[in-house]
Amino acid sequence: MTTTEYRNLAIGAALFILAACLPFVGGAYLLTIGVTIAMYTVLATSWALFSGPTHYISLATAAFFGLGTYTTGLGFEHLDYWLLVPLAAILGAALAAIVGVATLRLSGVYFVIFTLGLAELIRQLVTWGQNVSGQKGLYVLTDLTEVHIYWQLLVLAALVYLTGWLIGRSRLGFALRIIGDDEEVARHSGINTARAKVLLFMVSGAAAAATGAILAPRYIYIEPALAFTPMLSFQVVIMALLGGTGRLWGPVVGVIPFTFLWEAISASFPNQTTLLLGLCFLAIVFILPKGFVGLLTTIRTRMNAREAFS
Repeated sequence: MTTTEYRNLAIGAALFILAACLPFVGGAYLLTIGVTIAMYTVLATSWALFSGPTHYISLATAAFFGLGTYTTGLGFEHLDYWLLVPLAAILGAALAAIVGVATLRLSGVYFVIFTLGLAELIRQLVTWGQNVSGQKGLYVLTDLTEVHIYWQLLVLAALVYLTGWLIGRSRLGFALRIIGDDEEVARHSGINTARAKVLLFMVSGAAAAATGAILAPRYIYIEPALAFTPMLSFQVVIMALLGGTGRLWGPVVGVIPFTFLWEAISASFPNQTTLLLGLCFLAIVFILPKGFVGLLTTIRTRMNAREAFS
């Protein structure tokens, strides 16, 4: 590794340690915000790992998240909780593989529509199953506290970042960058584009499912409308695009400000959240099409150009 890479890893480790200290220095409200930020950091970063290099917009986050939530909800009375989180990740990766093999030959709006419908399909199936059994929802009663959930999400975020860092320096990462530039060229260059996209989609699905499994005890009572809400998928996309997918750390730059913004919107305009979410998406597309990362890159390029001509 180069000196810069060692420095970046050191900075990342230091930030992780500082974030882990939040429960000792912050109150209950800050811890709640911290859990939300950690959750969206995992979801937005894992989403960007797939959608960033491939340019495939996935709205399937809610499907994987809900799968993980119900894995804990259905299994915590029969299996140890610490087995349920990796089990949820395996199930999420398996679902992503099935969906990927079936749909990643699609492109553009067709893939977007399918992934959006996936969460709704699973939600309807789970609702039907609960209606047949006469059960409306599931109670998840454990000894886990908000602090435990926060630390688990931090560890998961660190694993996602490490996975993204390793992928970026692997043959898979190189192949995905070529696919993002021109998939047809990548295919003619001998790259198995379908396999590369499915593998990365599996990473994203596993991370989202593990996140849902970790957060199930926080909700205490889960039902399909909560676990598979399409709002989650759109929020993850907006946060990732706001920060920018050009860098691994880009999504978290969008997660932090948007989390506080969304808290304010939800408190002040609880009945207009969907409308305001749509407006936020339009604003990002038109004002910051490449996110904060792209904006910083543009500013740095202009400054370097001025220095070169001065």
